[in-house]
Amino acid sequence: MFTLGVISDTHGLLRPEATNALIGSDAIVHAGDVGRPEILECLAELAPVTAVRGNVDVKPWAESLPIAATADFSGNRVYVIHDRGDLARYPVPAGTNIVIFGHSHKALAEWRDDGVLWFNPGSAGPRRFRLPASVGLIRFDGVGVDPQILTLLP
Repeated sequence: MFTLGVISDTHGLLRPEATNALIGSDAIVHAGDVGRPEILECLAELAPVTAVRGNVDVKPWAESLPIAATADFSGNRVYVIHDRGDLARYPVPAGTNIVIFGHSHKALAEWRDDGVLWFNPGSAGPRRFRLPASVGLIRFDGVGVDPQILTLLP
């Protein structure tokens, strides 16, 4: 079993509830709007981190973060982008099984007709738009993919 922890839109706030939810992850994806480099440093203490730059990541420390990233986890090709509105400029590569994004702060785990999972863990940072704070886990068991949204604060 391989567990991918997924977090987004921390906006400089890494809640203890988020950290606790991601403990035990084999890898972590941060889908942008990190806010502070310390967020990625703390996550890296839990597991290797793949991160992309969001629209609030404009300070010099964030220049090294890509707009989009592709990674392979447990035989699955994962594409990460902060704002799915940017897909016209940064299209999903062929062979992708999972698209992870953030930006909207609305959690989503949706299987499309083409068999691709579209996954947004919601926002783990400051509460906005009256939405719950949440993170996600995607578990790979060698047979299937099990996406879960974990509500941190209702």
